[in-house]
Amino acid sequence: MTNLQMWTYAVVGATFLLYIFIAIKARATTTGEFYVAGKGVHPVLNGMATGADWMSAASFISMAGLIAFKGYDASVYLMGWTGGYCLLAMLLAPYLRKYGKFTVPEFIGDRFYSQTARVVAVICLIVASLTYVIGQMKGIGVAFSRFLEMDFQTGLMVGMGIVFIYAVLGGMKGVTYTQIAQYCVLIFAYTVPAVFISLSLTGNAIPQLGLGSVMADGSGVHLLEKMDQTLTDLGFAAYTAQKGSTINMFLLTLSLMIGTAGLPHVITRFFTVPKVRDARSTAGWSLVFIALLYTTAPAVGAMARLNLINTIQADSIAPDTTQNLKIDSLPAWFTNWEKTGLLKYEDKNGDGRIQYVGPNYKGVDANGDIVVNEMVKVDRDIMVLANPEIAQLPNWVIALVAAGGIAAALSTAAGLLLAISSAISHDIIKGIVAKDISDKGELMAGRIAMAGAICVAGYLGMHPPGFAAQVVALAFGLAASSIFPALMMGIFAKRVNNIGAVCGMLAGLGTTLVYIFWFKGWFFMGAPMAADIEANWIFGIAPSSFGAIGALINFIVALTVSSFTAPPPEHIQHLVEDIRVPMRSKGAVDH
Repeated sequence: MTNLQMWTYAVVGATFLLYIFIAIKARATTTGEFYVAGKGVHPVLNGMATGADWMSAASFISMAGLIAFKGYDASVYLMGWTGGYCLLAMLLAPYLRKYGKFTVPEFIGDRFYSQTARVVAVICLIVASLTYVIGQMKGIGVAFSRFLEMDFQTGLMVGMGIVFIYAVLGGMKGVTYTQIAQYCVLIFAYTVPAVFISLSLTGNAIPQLGLGSVMADGSGVHLLEKMDQTLTDLGFAAYTAQKGSTINMFLLTLSLMIGTAGLPHVITRFFTVPKVRDARSTAGWSLVFIALLYTTAPAVGAMARLNLINTIQADSIAPDTTQNLKIDSLPAWFTNWEKTGLLKYEDKNGDGRIQYVGPNYKGVDANGDIVVNEMVKVDRDIMVLANPEIAQLPNWVIALVAAGGIAAALSTAAGLLLAISSAISHDIIKGIVAKDISDKGELMAGRIAMAGAICVAGYLGMHPPGFAAQVVALAFGLAASSIFPALMMGIFAKRVNNIGAVCGMLAGLGTTLVYIFWFKGWFFMGAPMAADIEANWIFGIAPSSFGAIGALINFIVALTVSSFTAPPPEHIQHLVEDIRVPMRSKGAVDH
């Protein structure tokens, strides 16, 4: 066993023992504890748990990779995901907490006095959550297979077992306190390597400041200037240049914002605090804790890309190729990641060296031949995990990053699985199938549903659909086009009735699914119906940006249909007014 393996087993094993210990101590004994942690979580702690719930493997692993390769254009993810919490704090969280129910579909069903609306909301929740959880399960398997050197399936099974213990036993109560521990692990794991690398490149220990600092090599050049120059010299687009269309950046940012505000597993976290005002406070604290990672991510992405290029290409590539990596003496980090299949090269010119250039490179090698890119695959998801190895940081730092990536995947997987099990046990079984089920029976149904959801998620993680890697935006598009408008109109538009709400959700959901599936070519068992190229997009709108359009369609259809049909019953209109009126103004107290 290598020294790195020993460190990884020790660090990851210690975190797993901590999670299991917390799950046993915080075991749920009532449905209130299973669904909403007994509504007794302090807003600061809940903000930390919400941060862990939101900062999934996508945030921990993929976001910095997106920034590393997309540069300026990837800022939409930072703006959209954090902006979504502002919408939650101002427009949704306090009102939904005041209503006092357990789940989002329950609110939609009650507000629109319709079991159909509740079922549609459950379907949206399950599809969006399963889409998300596939990525988390896959992330767990990849992290285990690389750092613990076990096969993918075994690593995934271990991850499923850990989630099973603390999610099935503890429910929301156990998940909440486990997520607090996971936040501490993942934020420490994310920032420590960033500090080391920022010091190495710029001499500044604060990564956020290091991103705008002068390089420590004495050149007097700022890091971002160095990035732009390095990339353009090698035929890539400038790092700080906008590459996509403005309309798509705007719509994608909006889709991510309202998608975030409409994700049920995030909203449910605001049901766990004691008082209504604590829901808004939770959103504020969530932003603080999320900002620690999200403001670090741009620095991690830029520095990881610069380190990667400098390691492979050194300072120059042509016509003298002596500074490129020699194939017979590749560094350990390169060969380790090559084994995973996420990093591949092809010696196209047979010179025994690797050239890493972009599509716009016009140079020639020593023989006068045009230099082409020989790095045929550099998966952007390896950037955070491989960055400490590329920078030659100590093994304990690399092990810590592995533990952080696993913690990020586990925390979000638990929240998603809990949202799915709650929808099945509370909204379907308790709300529709067996309304007279006892509290004990419902708790058992919730645990069985959770176990079933874990098995389904594990299977999909091992055998993901062919399009799984392409549907990051699908979960946001679904939530943005179906759930978010229904919640907004449920709180602020008392004239919207059950027919309008159902038609709106189906119209928003349907158009979004059709648009994404059409241009991704997934209809009819994968037979392409249209190429996913910009020239074919309607009005140039990318599939990943269509969630905002779907939401607009939802609003228009719901409001139009409601205006031509009977208004909601009087007691429903009073319910809407009561939700919006501050409780203090009525002489009441928070509950």
